[in-house]
Amino acid sequence: MKAIRYWRYGAPDVLELVTLDEPFAGPDEVRVRLKAAGVSPIDAKLRSGALQAHFSLAFPKIPGRDGAGVIDQIGEGVTGFSIGDEVCVAADPAGSGTYAEAIVCASSRVVKKPANLSISQAAALLQPGVSAWISMYRTATLSAGMSVLIHGGAGAVGSQMIQLARHLGLNVTTTCRAQNIDYVLGLGAHRAVAYDREDFGLLRHIDVVFDLIGGETHARSYQVLKAGGQLVYLTAMPFENQAEKYGVTVTRAMISDAPEALHAVSRLAAEGVLTPGVMATLPLAAAADAHRRFEAGQVTRGRIVLNMGDGG
Repeated sequence: MKAIRYWRYGAPDVLELVTLDEPFAGPDEVRVRLKAAGVSPIDAKLRSGALQAHFSLAFPKIPGRDGAGVIDQIGEGVTGFSIGDEVCVAADPAGSGTYAEAIVCASSRVVKKPANLSISQAAALLQPGVSAWISMYRTATLSAGMSVLIHGGAGAVGSQMIQLARHLGLNVTTTCRAQNIDYVLGLGAHRAVAYDREDFGLLRHIDVVFDLIGGETHARSYQVLKAGGQLVYLTAMPFENQAEKYGVTVTRAMISDAPEALHAVSRLAAEGVLTPGVMATLPLAAAADAHRRFEAGQVTRGRIVLNMGDGG
């Protein structure tokens, strides 16, 4: 099979297209013949070595957290799946990834592909969807009618947060680049603030802020919250916790590939609540180019997706 892998940390140029032997499913595992793989920020951060303190990689490493394809082998003890099932995969970040024509992984990391999603959309669903779902359903305390501010609403996670927020009956404000205003409004945001033209810090009386950015954005988010409000953050740029000063709560969303979250996201997508954003599709062989685009700040909406059958 063809796959992308790297032997050491470094720039995108360390990613190489190679031909490998087919993997085989063991007990409680399935083999998925992958058709597409989503390119996630964590893929680039792992490759660069930025996350060495959090993940210990075994080299050579096949990158890729998200993927979609068809089950073609089932290991002993696996139930609930059949050969030929179309599925989405959430690969272990420290294990073998989805930038390949096939992957073997625990069956607990696989869910049925929502029939209403294309293969490319399905490959961009789980990792950002789980981040959004855990933040909103398991971290924040929300009720219909609340006002929320979602930072980075055009991105893969932020865009799914907007869709979940509307589903929950929330009043949604989001930040994004000016060029993405129409895009986020189309996702369901009631109001969009172009951070490259406007100051979101002028907002007031927000119940919950979802911070996907950190740093200065985090620092300026306290003043927009009402007393007793909530600030939920995902791991991002460092910041100073000022919860006590502003009389609010600050909570980190602890993201994991829990089966409950994977199945919830898949179900919401099947119901039409969540539609992942796909900015571009590239052949598998162009994985390094996809990483370069991400690191150059050129991925401004959703995900880049690698397609296995397109020259790669």
